[in-house]
Amino acid sequence: MATYTCDKCGMSVNMTCATCDKELVHGTITTDSGAEVAVSKCPDGHGKIKSPMCCAQDMTCSV
Repeated sequence: MATYTCDKCGMSVNMTCATCDKELVHGTITTDSGAEVAVSKCPDGHGKIKSPMCCAQDMTCSV
């Protein structure tokens, strides 16, 4: 399971897909400008979201 943690305050979150209830996995996408963005995605292809934020910064995920 992808566990995202705030480097500033230490809060952590785990997420699941509301469609199939499977744990979201960490991944990345590349934008048109070439930037790599962290995402959490459903392993069954139901979609993806940008990684969560806390303390006004992206939370990190150790893979």
